[in-house]
Amino acid sequence: MIKATINGKQIEVKEGTTILEAARLVNMRIPVLCKHPDLEAGSGCGICIVKAKGIGKMLRACSTMVENNMDITTHDPEIVSVRRTVLELIMSNHPKDCLTCARNQDCELQRLCAEFGIREDYFPNILERHKYKYDNTTKTIVIDGRKCIACGRCVNVCQKHQNVWALSFQKRGIETALSPAGDITLNESPCVKCGQCSNHCPVGSIVEYDETQKVWEALNNKDKYCVAQIAPAVRVSVGEAFGYPIGSNLTGKLVSALKKLGFKAVFDTNMGADMTIIEEGNEFVKKFKAKDNLPLITSCCPAWVDYLEKFHPDMIGNFSSCKSPHEIVGVLAKTYYAQKNNIDPSKIVMVSIMPCTAKKYEISRSQEMFSSGQQDVDVSLTTRELARMIKQSGIDFKNIEDAEGDSVLGTYSGAGTIFGTTGGVMEAALRTAYHLITNKELADVEFKAVRGLKGIKDTVIDVDGTKVRVAIAHGLANVDALLKEIEAKRAKGEPSPYDFVEVMACEGGCVGGGGQPYGVTNELRKKRAAGLYKDDESQKARCSHLSPAVQTVYKEFVGEPLGEKAHKLFHNHYHKRKTYNK
Repeated sequence: MIKATINGKQIEVKEGTTILEAARLVNMRIPVLCKHPDLEAGSGCGICIVKAKGIGKMLRACSTMVENNMDITTHDPEIVSVRRTVLELIMSNHPKDCLTCARNQDCELQRLCAEFGIREDYFPNILERHKYKYDNTTKTIVIDGRKCIACGRCVNVCQKHQNVWALSFQKRGIETALSPAGDITLNESPCVKCGQCSNHCPVGSIVEYDETQKVWEALNNKDKYCVAQIAPAVRVSVGEAFGYPIGSNLTGKLVSALKKLGFKAVFDTNMGADMTIIEEGNEFVKKFKAKDNLPLITSCCPAWVDYLEKFHPDMIGNFSSCKSPHEIVGVLAKTYYAQKNNIDPSKIVMVSIMPCTAKKYEISRSQEMFSSGQQDVDVSLTTRELARMIKQSGIDFKNIEDAEGDSVLGTYSGAGTIFGTTGGVMEAALRTAYHLITNKELADVEFKAVRGLKGIKDTVIDVDGTKVRVAIAHGLANVDALLKEIEAKRAKGEPSPYDFVEVMACEGGCVGGGGQPYGVTNELRKKRAAGLYKDDESQKARCSHLSPAVQTVYKEFVGEPLGEKAHKLFHNHYHKRKTYNK
């Protein structure tokens, strides 16, 4: 422990604590732009400068460790003046189009400029000297280079946390510009569309590809039958846009709001998650009993699928062929639901509300996404896009009544809802795999060993005397490390250390997805996940195979799990892809 003084108050902190972290102990907020709680300090912007007695220069609080007996001042007139100058310099190279920016009223730079009273341009605007790129080539995220403040947060998360290396800074000094390496387009780069760059950008330089207007047009078209589905993680995060406590489960209000927007029916992606578990659970048990090419790798994450095909194509044979839950709901809406309700499937417009930007790419990634005879999911909106639509519509979200989902596609088990957090897919799968292996039901359905935010988790599950070795990884850098461990064993001719593996591209799983409300931290991830686990506990059926809705769909329409019809509607193929598309 180290003793120090901050603004005259004595503190005691662990060795290795930064000044920024220590200041919070005395309730002092030091402003930051380049520092994010998820990321290593880059010391880029300089707005977090502080003074320390006896040191003749100002220190950057985000990257300077507290030293024993250090006497720190976090705010005084000179420090405030320097911070103000830093903001004025940033604004000299930043467009002033806040009214039309996607981050208006949700921008860290805008908030700081308001706090520091930036009212005039004290430095000449130098935007004309640059050639800034606007890149929407992936149709999932958009880069507007004019708005980049060179904080480095997007580069940090893309390179170090996701291990994708799609983004970097080109040139130096006043000409520094954000771009994929080699100055190519984002769609030509290794980008996997996870959207973590947009989720960590403090300004409007990287945002989701907005498709709300396309949905408004469909809702206004009387010849269209618009339906929507709600992903697990959306229900516990959308409330943040309306002042709810983090992790509040707002399923009922979301259903009600979507119907007020004009959707004819609202389904639940959780039901698709239950269907996924039936298919994947049977797939796993079949491979496990035969000891056939283990491990089975399970995930509902399209960013991970893209990463697999680009960086680990030799593992394609281990990947579950089952589609993601929202694709399953999409194909059922245009087949099973359409038939039961005598609706022309060509008139159905399926809109998925997802916590993810990569889902925008997934809906047309391969021919299997057209299993109904047309595109199974027509539009995928992020949580942020839906929140904007609700606000545009004038709906009083806090005071609307709750409503229930429609048909069997709107009901789900507890296993389906925990898909939204890391470890949830594995836990849901184990609940059903146990039944398929033993023909018994679990007395305690909770597998707490697979929960939590540790980057790589592994454990051995006892299934009535049968040992199942499982691993969970989230954040693509962790996924990469786990797969390399498996590949190293394979290269030596040794068996896989795991039987069943779950992977998620985003840290925390979908609760931390690239389309979720801004400001995500581990604290938020935990609270959002807690909301999903609470929803799981409240459900009568907590295992996918016990869901009456799932049983009905298999009985009335699909037939047997892994059967001919199930394969046609619910399964996928993967292919090696080039890392660079140019």
